[in-house]
Amino acid sequence: MRIAVLSDIHSNLPALDAVLGSLGTVDAVWHLGDVVGYGPDADAVVRRLREAGAIGVRGNHDDAACGGDSIEGFNPDARKAAEWTRAHVDEATLSYLAGLPEVLTPDGTDFTLVHGSPRDPIWEYLSSSSGARESLAVLETRYCLVGHTHVPLVFRERHGAIERMTVEPESRLELGAGRMILNPGSVGQPRDGCPDASYLILDTAAGHATWHRVAYDIAAVQAAILAAGLPVSLARRLSYGQ
Repeated sequence: MRIAVLSDIHSNLPALDAVLGSLGTVDAVWHLGDVVGYGPDADAVVRRLREAGAIGVRGNHDDAACGGDSIEGFNPDARKAAEWTRAHVDEATLSYLAGLPEVLTPDGTDFTLVHGSPRDPIWEYLSSSSGARESLAVLETRYCLVGHTHVPLVFRERHGAIERMTVEPESRLELGAGRMILNPGSVGQPRDGCPDASYLILDTAAGHATWHRVAYDIAAVQAAILAAGLPVSLARRLSYGQ
C-alpha cells in the first residue's frame, strides 16, 4: 500500500490542497489530528478530508473545537483561535471532530496513529529520546505515527538504544530496522524553519517512508486569517515556518 500521512493541518485549506494535489496515486490517507485550530477554513478542510476518504485521530485543537477541556491548556492566541473555531464551524464539522478516536490502528497494519504519543494521545509533545523510550514501552505495534510538535522527526530503537533522527525533505527511511516512531511534520503550520507544507508517504510493499515538502499560497492564508479577525501572530508565523 502507498499511504499518505498528514498531521496538524490547522484549518489551512491552501496547504492541504497543495499536499493532496501532490500525492499522486495513494491507497489511503491517514491524519494525526489537529485538523482544525489557528486557521480560518475548518469546515472546508474537514470536507476535503472526507472527500479523500481520510481516517485519523483527534488532536488537542480538535478536542477544544468540539467543547473539550483541552482549551484550558492553550496560550492566549491559541485559545482565541479555538474559541473562534467553536463559534464558526458547522454541525457536520463538529460531528466529525467529536467522532475522531484518540488512538487508531488501521485494520491489517502494524501502525498505531496518535496525535501526541502512545502514553498521552492528546497532549504529550514527543521530542526527546527519553520520551520516545517510554512511549515505545507501551506501544503494542511495531510503528507509531505521531504529530503535535509540527517537526518531521524519527525515533528508532536499535540495539537497546533510541536514535533521534531529524528529517530533511525527500529523506527516505527503510522501515525494517527496529521499532520506530515517525512524525510527518505539519501540513498547515510547520515549525522547523521551513514554511512549506510537510507530509509523509508510507510504501508498505517497498518497506520505506519518504518525507515531502510542497509550497502553497501562504499570502492567501494570511489574508484569510486577518480577515477573520484571528490573531496576527498566527498569520505572521506562517512565513517563517515557526
